[in-house]
Amino acid sequence: MYDIIVAGAGHAGCEAALAVSRMGCSCLLVSSDLTAIARMSCNPAIGGVAKGQITREIDALGGEMAKAIDATGIQYRMLNMSKGPAMHSPRAQADKTLYSLYMRRVIEKEKNIDLLQDTVTGIDSSSEVFRGVILSSGRIISGRAAILTCGTFLNGLIHIGMNHYHGGRTIAEPPVHGLTESLVNLGFSSGRLKTGTPPRIDARSVDYSLVEEQKGDEVPVVFSFRTRPALTRNRISCFVTKTTPDTHEILKKGFDRSPLFTGKVKGTGPRYCPSIEDKICRFPDKLSHHIFLEPEGIDTNEMYVNGFSTSLPEDIQLEGLQSIPGLRDVKIIRPGYAIEYDYFFPYQVTRSLETKNIENLYFAGQINGTSGYEEAAAQGLIAGINAALKLQHRSPLHLKRSDAYIGVLIDDLITKETNEPYRMFTSSAEHRLFLRHDNADIRLHTFGHSSGLLDRETFTAINNKISCIEMLKELCLTSKLSSSEINPIFIKLGYPIVNSPQNTSALLKRPGIYLHMLLETSSSLKNAVHSITEDASIFEQVDIDLKYHGYLNRDRMMTDKIIRLESHQIPSSFKYDSVSGLSNEGREKLIKHRPDTIGQASRILGVSPSDISVLMIRLGR
Repeated sequence: MYDIIVAGAGHAGCEAALAVSRMGCSCLLVSSDLTAIARMSCNPAIGGVAKGQITREIDALGGEMAKAIDATGIQYRMLNMSKGPAMHSPRAQADKTLYSLYMRRVIEKEKNIDLLQDTVTGIDSSSEVFRGVILSSGRIISGRAAILTCGTFLNGLIHIGMNHYHGGRTIAEPPVHGLTESLVNLGFSSGRLKTGTPPRIDARSVDYSLVEEQKGDEVPVVFSFRTRPALTRNRISCFVTKTTPDTHEILKKGFDRSPLFTGKVKGTGPRYCPSIEDKICRFPDKLSHHIFLEPEGIDTNEMYVNGFSTSLPEDIQLEGLQSIPGLRDVKIIRPGYAIEYDYFFPYQVTRSLETKNIENLYFAGQINGTSGYEEAAAQGLIAGINAALKLQHRSPLHLKRSDAYIGVLIDDLITKETNEPYRMFTSSAEHRLFLRHDNADIRLHTFGHSSGLLDRETFTAINNKISCIEMLKELCLTSKLSSSEINPIFIKLGYPIVNSPQNTSALLKRPGIYLHMLLETSSSLKNAVHSITEDASIFEQVDIDLKYHGYLNRDRMMTDKIIRLESHQIPSSFKYDSVSGLSNEGREKLIKHRPDTIGQASRILGVSPSDISVLMIRLGR
């Protein structure tokens, strides 16, 4: 008998198992291949737009992903630096082999985790309560709770041209049969999705004189708030090239053998990460598409062709690649392919990611219809925390949309129709100015500490950081700089010179002026600031808080209004059929989703404002 059984050792399963173990519960982690723990089956990178923010949030809650990429990263870049701070997103290339080894070492050090190489093919339950998992051998292992993190393994089918193979995550891995059918028999509704991956090529066959080198940032920014920056460094370059009109014509020759266009693929693919053949069809006027060549590690010649995801026949893949500048003599190590797999509509889980049909059974990752390592890891972490909290008879962790991108992710899953792979974007978060990567520790450290994943030392350090930020903001609000201290900066930036002292906080509201610049010109301000702290990350927080003070205040006011709606709980036994005045569509969607709060109900597609008014009257304002 285990406290919690985790099925699947991908990015969701790893975070779930580690959270469960570190919160004091016994855990069995079941995987069909223990050499593939946290395997990067697609791109060898962590982070990116919105995904970098999620990785930082995982770290702030006490998860492992950020530390893993800091330990195995080989190139670091901060994206969108030409835009405002809400859009800045860290991304890092990983040595994919070292990343997997790192995560296995971390898991094996946890005394509360047992590993088992096997496959979960069914769920054993009684009276709608989870009792155990059924393995491929027929053996039943008992547990108090389970978290299913099955990735793309459920009835997985791989397509390369008109050839089709049963596979789980890669061609070499078997799919999982039986688990979908077991869950459907328990009353769950499933769907079918598709994702894809590009070919891998031999880096020695690239002509580097014809491609553009893309180096990492001069000063790498780490992912974990607990990593010392000196431990990270850039070790490789990536490269950029692009397709040509000839490439497009070559690829079109294979469309009659494409599983996408011949109807062999039934699942819906990701809208925002289309295959190269999809791009050619959807954007016929575009003469070229960028192709990014990304090394998969330090000690390998394998290279990932980002932007060339495809399921076209292998001969067409090779001919198309060889028409791209720099790839005339390219050699394919592994062809690109598409994979179809089963998922379960996420309206069937609650905010804690516990399923509504079976108590103590949780879903996390691509089984909920998401895509991406970061989205999966975030769900695994939340499911692990909540499963442990429930067994410990403690209140669940529910992150709001205003708390974290993770809160946005889960809220979107359970309230919106997920008919295609869900991917997180900054545009999905209405509070993105506050939900930045740089303040994830400030936003979420209390949640991590209260759940038991963030140690007292780290918690205290973050509270001290918050105190320093507040003291510096107060100092800026009350201090002034003389015109002789200000004008050298104004002249350099093209501002009219001034003849009187200026308030420090007012100066920091001006574009292009930052606290570190004022410290260089004013010794008195420098001494006052350094008596509080010399931490550059704290200076950054002060800059952002003061520059965007008005916008942040407006966002907090909007958040307060939304929280009032979230505070209106809807009983799980509430009978929508008995409420007169609801629209037919609204009633149908409310019965289907069974939202926890009025706020959640208001975000369900098909539930109108008048439906919400009727609900509030019935429940009592």
